[in-house]
Amino acid sequence: MTRRQPGLLTLFAFLLLAVLPLKVLAQASQTGASGLTVPRFVSLKSDRVNVRVGPSREHNIAWTFVQAGLPVEIIQEFENWRRIRDWEGKEGWVFHSLLSGRRTALVTPWETTGRTPLRARSKSDADIVAELEPKVLTTVEECAGGWCKVSGEGYEGWLDQTRLFGVYPDEVIN
Repeated sequence: MTRRQPGLLTLFAFLLLAVLPLKVLAQASQTGASGLTVPRFVSLKSDRVNVRVGPSREHNIAWTFVQAGLPVEIIQEFENWRRIRDWEGKEGWVFHSLLSGRRTALVTPWETTGRTPLRARSKSDADIVAELEPKVLTTVEECAGGWCKVSGEGYEGWLDQTRLFGVYPDEVIN
């Protein structure tokens, strides 16, 4: 018959309960080399942004973005390089000066058809002021309560936050 030490099990349970929340908290809010939170959304500053397979100019170019303003998610930082993810889930490295803190979003880029109603106010029963096609690039002005105020050429209004790539669910932007 094995005899247990009553304090050992209690100590193990205490350590597990003390360390587990710290690990979860660390995963939720990391700080990158820039001192900013990772992950976070930014946008492309230039019409031509090379995405590399690693964090240096010596690494091969994986692909090139050819439209300024597209939203990307920074998922890692290494010195002056940022590992980004686009709306399709593709990942690569970009030099930090090619990115902007300006917040933009793509309207339902995962859809090929249909339209998203742009509303006059941040309510599901507010008047529809326009309908936006998938992949429309928009500027994010603010987000709160599950809605984002967006604008572009000839339109301004509120979109359901879940219909955008470029903001996190329930993220508040002032």
